[in-house]
Amino acid sequence: MEVRKLSISWQFLIVLVLILQILSALDFDPYRVLGVSRTASQADIKKAYKKLAREWHPDKNKDPGAEDKFIQISKAYEILSNEEKRSNYDQYGDAGENQGYQKQQQQREYRFRHFHENFYFDESFFHFPFNSERRDSIDEKYLLHFSHYVNEVVPDSFKKPYLIKITSDWCFSCIHIEPVWKEVVQELEELGVGIGVVHAGYERRLAHHLGAHSTPSILGIINGKISFFHNAVVRENLRQFVESLLPGNLVEKVTNKNYVRFLSGWQQENKPHVLLFDQTPIVPLLYKLTAFAYKDYLSFGYVYVGLRGTEEMTRRYNINVYTPTLLIFKEHINKPADVIQARGMKKQIIDDFITQNKYLLAARLTSQKLFHELCPVKRSHRQRKYCVVLLTAETAKLSKPFEAFLSFALANTQDTVRFVHVYSNRQQEFADTLLPDSEAFQGKSAVSILERRNTAGRVVYKTLEDPWTGSESDKFILLGYLDQLRKDPALLSSEAVLPDLTDELAPVFLLRWFYSASDYISDCWDSIFHNNWREMMPLLSLIFSALFILFGTVIVQAFSDSNDERESSPPGKEEAQEKTGKTEPSFTKENSSKIPKKGFVEVTELTDVTYTSNLVRLRPGHMNVVLILSNSTKTSLLQKFALEVYTFTGSSCLHFSFLSLDKHREWLEYLLEFAQDAAPIPNQYDKHFMERDYTGYVLALNGHKKYFCLFKPQKTVEEEEAMGSCSDLDSSLHLGESRGKPSCGLGSRPIKGKLSKLSLWMERLLEGSLQRFYIPSWPELD
Repeated sequence: MEVRKLSISWQFLIVLVLILQILSALDFDPYRVLGVSRTASQADIKKAYKKLAREWHPDKNKDPGAEDKFIQISKAYEILSNEEKRSNYDQYGDAGENQGYQKQQQQREYRFRHFHENFYFDESFFHFPFNSERRDSIDEKYLLHFSHYVNEVVPDSFKKPYLIKITSDWCFSCIHIEPVWKEVVQELEELGVGIGVVHAGYERRLAHHLGAHSTPSILGIINGKISFFHNAVVRENLRQFVESLLPGNLVEKVTNKNYVRFLSGWQQENKPHVLLFDQTPIVPLLYKLTAFAYKDYLSFGYVYVGLRGTEEMTRRYNINVYTPTLLIFKEHINKPADVIQARGMKKQIIDDFITQNKYLLAARLTSQKLFHELCPVKRSHRQRKYCVVLLTAETAKLSKPFEAFLSFALANTQDTVRFVHVYSNRQQEFADTLLPDSEAFQGKSAVSILERRNTAGRVVYKTLEDPWTGSESDKFILLGYLDQLRKDPALLSSEAVLPDLTDELAPVFLLRWFYSASDYISDCWDSIFHNNWREMMPLLSLIFSALFILFGTVIVQAFSDSNDERESSPPGKEEAQEKTGKTEPSFTKENSSKIPKKGFVEVTELTDVTYTSNLVRLRPGHMNVVLILSNSTKTSLLQKFALEVYTFTGSSCLHFSFLSLDKHREWLEYLLEFAQDAAPIPNQYDKHFMERDYTGYVLALNGHKKYFCLFKPQKTVEEEEAMGSCSDLDSSLHLGESRGKPSCGLGSRPIKGKLSKLSLWMERLLEGSLQRFYIPSWPELD
């Protein structure tokens, strides 16, 4: 009986929730949210949405309810901008895609039965995402917006990996993974993993940018690179996925055989070295995450104390094998610089421990970034920071001057003083700036005390007069200067501008290229086996395009070679053609199928017969270069035109024609109206408009895309002199006889000069840098 009452109470609760959902849907009025009428046009709806979205965007509006208001605005615009959804809402009060009250009722009944039969007795039911007001609080905490992702998550992913979930409303699978997601988030966040949640319904731009085309989706981000999770959503799989995001060489396994080599690498790597002694055979995830966060500052090693072959290390450093122990080594490998030992190491404890030991006692300045960190710029008189710099030569083993300088740095107790060293042969300009007399210090070490004044390189400094040998007297002199500096900062009397340090540890170009290529190949390999086809389309398109171009070129070249052999003429005949071609270019249509010989350019006349095939139905990618001429200028212009365009006849996409101005003036003037700088618009005709002479104009016509490019001849000195008597007309257009008027004494030489710069214009045409004039359709050629 009690079981039956419990079942009835659960059914009543489910019905109550569905009723509340229906009522909440009825209360939502998209017209009221956007503030528009039911008869508003799409333009009015879009305008109202943009205004409200700018006002209530969470990144700009700090009101606590701004996010919910922005979600309502986005949801209202989604409904009203879609004509089908808007029609459904106007008819049935619901924007669902299933039309009619009966279909909607059947859908609700199906959802009720499906949800009741698959009911899970856990807290996820009470956080069912019916709408934005009922979203889970854990998702609210980690919600990401596009600007937040780009400006914060991506840069931060170079220090820690991020685990991001893509979710949406009415996503039943999202409910099923919710308990596992909560457990994993709580565990991984304590270890230092970044967490994010993207709501695909309200952050479509971000979801599309991440490549998430379905919900729920889980992905990881590290070093700005996105990787998708493809296994079952269980705690162990998610943990292994995060661990797989990390590079494999973060932590080195250390034993008795290699620990001396590992700890001795501080001189070459210029980093302290960290060793963790623990009883687990695999490296803890917390330690890997710490190694990734501080990979630029320290080198990390792991010692499994349960493994045979580590007894010498544990005995030498007095390690308690039953408690995790963390050691940091700097310049001395016989004794750790710092030790921490605890059974339950927390992230905060390890971070504090690492931060206090990020640098060596006397670190080497290997880059400008490290110089900024070790020797910061003075901010105030109370925050003075001094750097004691040892300028020494690079040696295979530690020299006596460096060992003495290192012992002096170890004994230092002042927080305001930092000890560093520089290899003079690697940073020659830096060393020469600080040394007053470089010849006196040739082949010797020197010590300078400096204080940075700004980030541009300005410093005040004092260099010890004598070379640094590491003797007791040198230490005494340096100690005296440091004590005096505490009382009198004016001791640093010299001033200079230091050049930027070269990055000594940066990989060479070949290695950088190799790393980039390997990363790209790895991404492609993962995409082939894991990503969906939509994500693979750009890569597949690139591959097939390259193959098509490669094989297409080979096939075309093969057929071209065979045609050359078949159509080759006898040597005597070919030489005769070349000789005749040198004297005068030939313009025939019969030779259209032959390969152009030297001095030969095929130029056809554009008439009503050839107009459709040579322009209107011109194949995509092909252009017709048309010369405008008159009967009186035909011979001279064609000769000059052939000489100018001959070098471009090798392109199969270019066709050459000429148009008679005496026959088709109206067609040309109609085209030039779309290039108002070339011809006046109709209401600006002057009395000389019908007398305008367009001979020498060249038009490149793209029949498929319906645009043309225009070449206008430039005035020459001869032309201006010859046109002195024609100043009442347009001096750039009256070249030759037109409409029965005299040519003002122009000869053939100015006519040919019109096309003097046509070859340069053709080069710009092939580059695609010319201005294009588009027309709605090609006019008839009467």
